[in-house]
Amino acid sequence: MSAGQIAGLVAAGAFLLLVLLLARPLFKLARTLDEATIAIRKAHENSDPLFVGANTTISHVNTQLERVDGITSNARAVSSNVSALTSLFTATLGGPLVKTAALSYGISRAIRARRRAAADAPGKHSRRQRRGGRK
Repeated sequence: MSAGQIAGLVAAGAFLLLVLLLARPLFKLARTLDEATIAIRKAHENSDPLFVGANTTISHVNTQLERVDGITSNARAVSSNVSALTSLFTATLGGPLVKTAALSYGISRAIRARRRAAADAPGKHSRRQRRGGRK
């Protein structure tokens, strides 16, 4: 055997050893990829009920949002009606009520002034003076 043939045998042996060392991790990698493929397939099969449930939930939420929208519009209408009623009350009864309050205040002031004037008249004593209190 020549030196070239021995070198070829050594190179072939090294290549065989390299293939044997790499074969085991490659088989494990192939098994892992198979398991990943199976897991992805199962996840895809189990995702259909999940999406159906999500669609049902979204439909219910949309129904509830429509109800809330109706309630909100009714509340807006009630608030505008109350505002209009308040404006009407202020316009119709507010003026006369203020005038009545001013009249009653004026009458009470006039009565108090008249009582003071009568109490301060000569010869007449006020209640406080008769009791001995201050004027």
